[in-house]
Amino acid sequence: MTSSISDRQLEIIEAAGKILTTSGVSGLTIKNLAKEMKFSESAIYRHFASKEEIIIALLEYLAKSMDARYSNVITSEQLPEEKFTILFQNQFSFFKKHPHFAVAVFSDGLMEESQRINETILRIMDVKMKHLIPIIKEGQRNKIFTNSITATELVQIVMGSIRLLMFKWRVSNFEFDIKKAGNKTIKSLLTLLQS
Repeated sequence: MTSSISDRQLEIIEAAGKILTTSGVSGLTIKNLAKEMKFSESAIYRHFASKEEIIIALLEYLAKSMDARYSNVITSEQLPEEKFTILFQNQFSFFKKHPHFAVAVFSDGLMEESQRINETILRIMDVKMKHLIPIIKEGQRNKIFTNSITATELVQIVMGSIRLLMFKWRVSNFEFDIKKAGNKTIKSLLTLLQS
């Protein structure tokens, strides 16, 4: 789905995200989705051809949303460490409001569903890298961030740390405040980047 999604499709992917949150990948069926939305199964199929299409639409919606949000919150006047902080605070705020998107991205079972879903998850990572690598490189040029490790390797360390935090939040059933925990992680990562 490269075109923009309709309001009804957005309702469907949000309902799918909620089912993923409560019942996992195996619980996400067209039948359960229709029941959740009080629709007929055929009404769901009018908008999406399959469960895979719904998951891909959910992930693509997330990727576009992230790209737009990151582009809007980061300005050229900010220092690299401010951009870094804002980028991740924005992400944690979004996931706190929409935990079902965290489930979609951080569910291991989802990655076993199909190659197309894996490719869409990789596109989400590409969106993050597109915004993060220039911030790291700018920090290195300005001697704010370490130059002893390449920008790409630093981004992998950062993204791995954030992914672990998000995964812990997911498996704890969202029991801790992701914004508070996220801010601690951001500070720790900045300390590592600046050493």
